[in-house]
Amino acid sequence: PAEWAEIFKRSGAKYIVLTSKHHEGYCLWPNPQAWNWNSVDTGPGRDLAGDLVEAVRAEGLRIGFYYSLYEWFNPIYRNDPERYVDQHMLPQMKDLVLRYEPDIVWPDGEWDHPDTLWRSTEFLAWLYNESPVREHVVVNDRWGKGIRSNHGGFYTTEYGHVGWGQDLAEQHKWEECRGIGKSFGFNRNEEIDDYATAQELIRLLIAICNNGGNLLLNIGPTADGRIPVIMEQRLLEIGAWLEENGEAIYGTGRSPFPVLPWGCCTTKPGKLFLHVFEWPEDVLEVPGLKNEVTSAYLLTDPGTALEVSREGEHTVRVELPDHMPN
Repeated sequence: PAEWAEIFKRSGAKYIVLTSKHHEGYCLWPNPQAWNWNSVDTGPGRDLAGDLVEAVRAEGLRIGFYYSLYEWFNPIYRNDPERYVDQHMLPQMKDLVLRYEPDIVWPDGEWDHPDTLWRSTEFLAWLYNESPVREHVVVNDRWGKGIRSNHGGFYTTEYGHVGWGQDLAEQHKWEECRGIGKSFGFNRNEEIDDYATAQELIRLLIAICNNGGNLLLNIGPTADGRIPVIMEQRLLEIGAWLEENGEAIYGTGRSPFPVLPWGCCTTKPGKLFLHVFEWPEDVLEVPGLKNEVTSAYLLTDPGTALEVSREGEHTVRVELPDHMPN
């Protein structure tokens, strides 16, 4: 766990979401509702969730839990979903919150039933009014059939697919969830070309921030608990880029430009961060910018001012060095 947490810290991540229970129902903590089907009673004999919570928080990061509302093979769920929710699911979710006090509650597997069967509003009322995390917890939008991109603390996309085809509300908080390859978890069938390169992942992160979102990037450990070296490498390359350029990512807002011909833009009050994917030979044109520019510089060289001029009322021209710095 400490090794994982160190990698996450070096990657530049600010929060982690652990799969506490996936659709097969196996729990990574000693939950009484999952007697003999959890990581303490069978398998590694360890509270994996608790171990990781402790390690991640020691690195100063936030942690949350993915939790599957439904279970593929649970006989109670298959025969009596209402009883399953009452005697199994709700007690499990409350147990997670009370034991570990997570910063994020990230349910999934909600699509079989409406939120009324899952008793989502009942759980959320407890979470926000009575639970020990009520002052700081955030939740996603996966609380019942038809809920995604309609209700929730933040909306979720998955490999670019938005809430069952619905459009994201323009100003609502949202998060893209995807793997480094084409799979969630570790897939031994994936080959080198199935994995996104570091440049592709960094540009993905930038593009998501350009649209006001967060990136939740999945990594899949091997059966013996190692993060595959290729995944570790990708994470550390992202982290190295963020060390120099994190000011243009952390705490930024969405781009004011509908589209830019050469890349993306993120914002802070009084600042535009221009992420240039297609580096021009000498001059970068910023179309649609009416503001007067007080200064322009590269984040990697803030002491050197770049010359700025205006072409017409709506376009700013920035003189660039011929070498792309990153």
